[in-house]
Amino acid sequence: MTDLPPILFLHGLVTSSQRTWGDNGWFDLVREANRELLAVDLPGHGTQYHPSGDFDGNILNAVESQITHDLVDAITFSLGARIVLALAVRHPSRFRKIVVSGVGDSLFSPDHERGHRIFQAIAGEPVTDDPESQYFAQLADSPDVNRRLISQYMSKQNTILTANQLNGISTPVLVVLGENDFSGPATELLDALPNAELVTLKGVDHFATPKNFKFIDTALAFLDAVPSW
Repeated sequence: MTDLPPILFLHGLVTSSQRTWGDNGWFDLVREANRELLAVDLPGHGTQYHPSGDFDGNILNAVESQITHDLVDAITFSLGARIVLALAVRHPSRFRKIVVSGVGDSLFSPDHERGHRIFQAIAGEPVTDDPESQYFAQLADSPDVNRRLISQYMSKQNTILTANQLNGISTPVLVVLGENDFSGPATELLDALPNAELVTLKGVDHFATPKNFKFIDTALAFLDAVPSW
């Protein structure tokens, strides 16, 4: 292993670290780069790394308790990106470099109607004529998903951030956003982060982001984690 810190991986809503990152080759590449990885499953999501036990709905505290190193890099997607940015507001010195993907200006102005439809879908009541609602309902049917724990988090919404809060994050941040991602654009997000750069994935939507080769290559290079083949 190198002297660089472990790489924390955080996935998005109603999936798992293995499905988002492991199945798309990220873990193998990081190991080839001789980097330690810390793969965290969010409460109610997955069972391979950190099965969810007691959970009071505060997802930030739940994730923070699983970061056992004083310093980490981070690769994140969607909900995982929101969480890491919120944790970096709390403890900016704990992150050497951060990669966020699947987030943009919607971070500051969430679509509450859309969020309610997703909440209903995860609870088992999808909107029949809404493909996204059906998609999340299907994800929530996975045997390693705990609908109750996820609903606990979604009812609290404790990852809402402001631009002023992000102004305090001096950590280098790579923002990766698909050209067709509903979270974009990322103009306000980049303005709020003092040390950020943007990579746009041409023709890529939100859900295709984690498997995109440009995302993988750019993120690993940014974190000094290119495999040493």
